[in-house]
Amino acid sequence: MSHAADSQVFSMKPELEERYSRQVLFAGIGAEGQQRLLASCVAIVGCGATGSALAFLLARAGVGTLRIIDRDYVEASNLQRQTLFDESDAADSVPKAIAACRNIAKFNSHIVTEPHPSDLTPENAEELLSGPDLILDGTDNFETRYLVNDYAVKSSLPWIYVAAVGSYAATMNILPGETACLSCIFPEPPAGMVETCDTAGILNSAVNLAASIAATEALKLLVGARGEMRRTLLSHDLWRNQNAEVSAAKPSPDCRTCVQRDFVHLAGHGRPHVTLCGRNSVQIHEHGRCVDLANLRKCLEPHGSVRHNDFVLKFWKEPYEMTFFSDGRAIIKGTTDAAVARSLYARYVGN
Repeated sequence: MSHAADSQVFSMKPELEERYSRQVLFAGIGAEGQQRLLASCVAIVGCGATGSALAFLLARAGVGTLRIIDRDYVEASNLQRQTLFDESDAADSVPKAIAACRNIAKFNSHIVTEPHPSDLTPENAEELLSGPDLILDGTDNFETRYLVNDYAVKSSLPWIYVAAVGSYAATMNILPGETACLSCIFPEPPAGMVETCDTAGILNSAVNLAASIAATEALKLLVGARGEMRRTLLSHDLWRNQNAEVSAAKPSPDCRTCVQRDFVHLAGHGRPHVTLCGRNSVQIHEHGRCVDLANLRKCLEPHGSVRHNDFVLKFWKEPYEMTFFSDGRAIIKGTTDAAVARSLYARYVGN
């Protein structure tokens, strides 16, 4: 592990000894393990429900660098389960990656946080995912998970799959070259997982269960206890009191990704230019096209209600709500029709 391998030359600062004293007392971590955590870097892809819970737990545990990648902004409906955000973040529509890093700094100013308010794509995967010791899944869709899986397997980088919807929680460790990868277990997106928080709702307890299990597995990896890591896909339904465990100890012999080394998702094959976001919304991808939000506000004010901050601009034109990001992306709320969303984007931003 690139960061944790340097832990033997890392000396814990005296002011941190008391902060992490109870964790150091735990035999599985100890003083050496804590030093390894402080020298580690973790990338969290998605900072919604599970992602914010993962970031909260690992920041409290003293993981030295957290890279938080998320394409969305905070809304009031997030506050029921997304533990890193507050009402002011929702009122200001702060990008989740920015809000998460700001709020982490309030309770642990000793660690480094790297906010990336971006959508992970094949084009920017190398830029956003290179360098950490581990990738954690905080996403809500298999399209992005398969992309992470491709990158991690190709780069021999460990990652942890995490999912929570309704009362269901699931997680699986992927150790390239040792265990099954995501494509081994799910060659295609599982039919039962097409539901989202927007269609099936979610219990915050399911979120925290999945995140707690995954965060513990992350700590095992980062402190060097790789042999203690679980080699199964573990799932719980908290409402129905049902548990299941499926072996993921070895790669599937016919896996397209980790055996055949065919990284179709990383290559971008078949990836839609317009991504449905749930909640009656469509996301428009326009990466590489920078948008001056202040100038855009001047253009849009004659046509509807506009509000913007340093990160996003929100524009209301009944029956639509449009959120524009400075990197060219937009989330069009009020339709699931890609053609309508594309037309609105072209009308107000240009082709």
